[in-house]
Amino acid sequence: MPDAFLMALAGGICIGLAAIFLMVTLGRIGGISGIVFSAAKNPVENFWAILFIAGLILGAFLFHFTSGHPIPAFKVPMPLMLAGGFIVGVGTKLGSGCTSGHGICGISRLSVRSIIATCTFMLLGFITVYLRLHGGVA
Repeated sequence: MPDAFLMALAGGICIGLAAIFLMVTLGRIGGISGIVFSAAKNPVENFWAILFIAGLILGAFLFHFTSGHPIPAFKVPMPLMLAGGFIVGVGTKLGSGCTSGHGICGISRLSVRSIIATCTFMLLGFITVYLRLHGGVA
């Protein structure tokens, strides 16, 4: 248990430092959906966004390679995973941000909109998990 706590603590510190670094160096909020959208919309002008995304992916692989923890296996069919990703993308566009943008960067800036958004998607996440585990929803 202490190992999991220390890994979560280290991960949280890294996320916080990355958000601070992005704000200080580029004046950008570290919301992943916004960064992905910037990279897709204009990859040449937003090359920093491509590098940021590459760092996220490489960081995850580096963690698994150095820690000996296996890469999680996905037991969900690819079409369902893609559909879920699409729905999340639409939701982040409608909600003007994602968990990292609202939950980490927005709350730290005391944004009321971000606090409400974070409480909303956390509540819906709790309800989803409850229904999945106890409500017979597949």
